[in-house]
Amino acid sequence: MMETWIHGERLHLGAEAEVNSGLWFGRAAIEKIRQPRTWRHPDLDRRLTKKRMTSEVKLMIKLRAKGVDIPAIWDADFEKGRIVMERIDGQQLLDFLHSNDHPNRILETVGKAIRGLHRHAVIHGDLSTNNILITTDGQAKLIDLGLAMMDYEVESYGIDLHVLHEILRASHPDIAEAMESVIKGYLALDEEFDSPAKAPGGKPPSAKDVVKRLESIKTRVRYHGG
Repeated sequence: MMETWIHGERLHLGAEAEVNSGLWFGRAAIEKIRQPRTWRHPDLDRRLTKKRMTSEVKLMIKLRAKGVDIPAIWDADFEKGRIVMERIDGQQLLDFLHSNDHPNRILETVGKAIRGLHRHAVIHGDLSTNNILITTDGQAKLIDLGLAMMDYEVESYGIDLHVLHEILRASHPDIAEAMESVIKGYLALDEEFDSPAKAPGGKPPSAKDVVKRLESIKTRVRYHGG
């Protein structure tokens, strides 16, 4: 009889979660175990962890059903704070940018992947170069939606992009027009498809409005000495 989970190796241990690789019924998988917050009362911590996990799992399942290319959820144990999901083969954008001399076309696919999420009224919440994978066929995939949420305010979308802008500016200043390439891909998706559909709580802002707000945020940060 095939084992349900065969442990591989620990990939990451952070304040939020432990992430391991392994096999789930023989398929390459990722196991994410939320870390207990020891400064909170255990009962409160379990309730909050269960609420956060439930939101993450429901959102990912909904996005997959709408055709957004994110990892599939294969199992969830809300009492143990554990999620098992599809493992996507790829290189973290962080590593890709350090090892590639001509990344701008790939950065355009990053922009498209982000806009693909935003078009469904969802912000990622942690758009770091660690949470974007580049597959062998040159496509960008968003991972780790633990902080993702539905939102309809243009400011939230601008901030989502600004996080990536700040990381690219700080970690990869040698890449000419890095964020401009991301924006090019971000805008292109709205040009390829109809305007975003209305979601239950409203309609997500257009790509042009988000980019305009991003520029406003960048100006505010510069003004305040960021």
